[in-house]
Amino acid sequence: MPKSESTRHPSNFTIDVLIPAFNEENSVGKVIRDIPPFVRNIIVVNNNSHDDTKMVAEAAGAIVLDEPQKGYGKACLTGMDFIRNLKQQPDILVFLDADYSDYPEQMSEVIRPIIEDGYDMVIGSRALGKRERGSMTLPQVFGNWLSTTLMRWIYKVDYTDLGPFRAIRWEKLKALGMVDENYGWTIEMQIKAAKLGLKSTEVPVDYRKRIGVSKVSGTVKGVFGAGWKILWTVWRYR
Repeated sequence: MPKSESTRHPSNFTIDVLIPAFNEENSVGKVIRDIPPFVRNIIVVNNNSHDDTKMVAEAAGAIVLDEPQKGYGKACLTGMDFIRNLKQQPDILVFLDADYSDYPEQMSEVIRPIIEDGYDMVIGSRALGKRERGSMTLPQVFGNWLSTTLMRWIYKVDYTDLGPFRAIRWEKLKALGMVDENYGWTIEMQIKAAKLGLKSTEVPVDYRKRIGVSKVSGTVKGVFGAGWKILWTVWRYR
């Protein structure tokens, strides 16, 4: 029998949010305050910041973990280790960036396919949503197109984005065996989900100019480092 509307409400699921953060004192508080009230834990991983990211996140009500080794994936892995040790595991884990480029209030839309339609993973696609002019650089747009095209050819899955705003069933995430410690985290998750046959989909999400300068797209080193790692990850898991 189909589930009733009441049983499909987010409040009937344990939902945690994981936010890697490196020098985001001007934005992380805004992200936390815009997260919907149905979320149980907001976990910010302070990824070797040398500003007041930790203090701001704690003041906004987040659980803050310190991870001295820099790397987006490393911060995510540290957050997952913390969640594994919780007495009650979440049903769904949502990933968000700390730079306020995503719209946390759209979280209901991102988790809806999991709650209502039985999906395992949902990617918030910036390509399908409304992007503020200048919110994504040309290398980012091209890199997303190339990466998703290669995944389509090699892994037979249709993605339009490697967007950081995403949700996944916690038990399915653990089964993926994530290992990447930096730029390859998002695409590793999507490739492994495809190889394991997870039921995945995308939903449109809006995107605005981030607060501050991107550590990836804002530097030449970051652009080339991320591009190389993403292409290597596509090839590695072929």
